[in-house]
Amino acid sequence: MTSEPQRLQYLEAMGLTAWVARYALPNARPTEACDWAPPETPAAEPPGERLHALLDEAAKAPAPRPAESAQERVERPQRPGKARALLGEVPTEEGAPTATPPAEPEAPREALRFAFQVACLEGRWLLLLPGRQAPGRSELALLGNLLRAAGIPAGVPGFEAFRWPLEEGLPVTAPLEEAREGLQAFVAGAHRRGWAPERLLVFGGDEVLERVLTLEAGQCPLLGLPAWQGPALGELAGSAEAKRALLPRLDEWRRAWQATTGEAEGDD
Repeated sequence: MTSEPQRLQYLEAMGLTAWVARYALPNARPTEACDWAPPETPAAEPPGERLHALLDEAAKAPAPRPAESAQERVERPQRPGKARALLGEVPTEEGAPTATPPAEPEAPREALRFAFQVACLEGRWLLLLPGRQAPGRSELALLGNLLRAAGIPAGVPGFEAFRWPLEEGLPVTAPLEEAREGLQAFVAGAHRRGWAPERLLVFGGDEVLERVLTLEAGQCPLLGLPAWQGPALGELAGSAEAKRALLPRLDEWRRAWQATTGEAEGDD
């Protein structure tokens, strides 16, 4: 907003005379008339030149700007606002912190499902029977006969059930890895009961369990044990051919059991 002195200067520069009304006060003594000597003033500039001079001074003087021009808005570098920052947009300026887009949560997956019956011969050999059903009397009797034929004096141990998952409804992101970790944790926890597995014998097959155990070339890399997998006890009980095919394996079991037993007795 233009001030009053500045307005009078503009009017004078344009050659317009500013008139000021004067009123005599009631009952006031009249002012004495006198001749006033005109002050010596430099030659006045033409009104046009004075007006341009005032405009130049006004352009040089800093003045508050209520709003920026359209050109300034175009030339001004764009900066990401708070809304854009919250949306995860990355600033283009160098040195500015970059916002990392939030990672999408991984969709839950279905857990692997398997079960088996497990026992440990004298705490040394793991016996696994895939399935939820515990072995019957005939199957346990057959197992005892196989162990005696292999020269293993240990009696038939008691079996216990293991199933995976341990609890329903838990979130699953890596089914195979979580199942393997669960099985490893079960075997490691059995050490407190005196289990120190040296070999793994699996009677029967289960596709999911085989993926978890990763049996290959007579080894179980998951548990770090020599491993064997053969027919289920029920199949052996009803097949003479399956029994004959198992005879060479019984001799191998005898040597393996006696070798480890001899080492233990020698240490004592």
